[in-house]
Amino acid sequence: MELGGRGSAAGPGPALGQGGLEALQHTVGSVLSSYGWYMLLAVVAVYLLVQKVSRSLARSSARPGAAEAAEEPDVVVRRQEALAAARLRMQEELNAQAEKYKEKQKQLEEERRRQKIAMWESMQEGKSYKGNLKLNQQEVESGASASAVPKSKPNKKPLRGGGYNPLSGEGGGTCSWRPGRRGPSAGG
Repeated sequence: MELGGRGSAAGPGPALGQGGLEALQHTVGSVLSSYGWYMLLAVVAVYLLVQKVSRSLARSSARPGAAEAAEEPDVVVRRQEALAAARLRMQEELNAQAEKYKEKQKQLEEERRRQKIAMWESMQEGKSYKGNLKLNQQEVESGASASAVPKSKPNKKPLRGGGYNPLSGEGGGTCSWRPGRRGPSAGG
């Protein structure tokens, strides 16, 4: 029995180890053959990601601007004061422009009100208010541009004859338009 006992004790050990090794080798081989390129690309991507992160950490730790700002708060305070002064100056300019705009709008509104009053008065008197309005505008324009030389308009002849009607189809020469045929364009 010794022989059977030793054989059974020693036999399954190396046989199981060798069989397990072959099974492991077969499993790893099949996984690599199926997913090898994906695994290689994943390893390369992880390597590039680690390189990029290490570079960004090296840059952030080597920044002199962050250290200077932490060391010199008076520079930061001066920069903030200059920024606040610039904002205040820009706000004052904006307020001045808004005030000018409001004043101009008030003047325009006052002028419109005067024109409406003049128009109403002329209507009450029985005069043509449009004619008065045009005369008032011409007086304002002539007063404003007294130094300007008025241009005389040359007599222009019309581009087409007086009897031209584009809807009639006559007088167009070679180009005449006709509507398309109704119904389906192709038989079938």
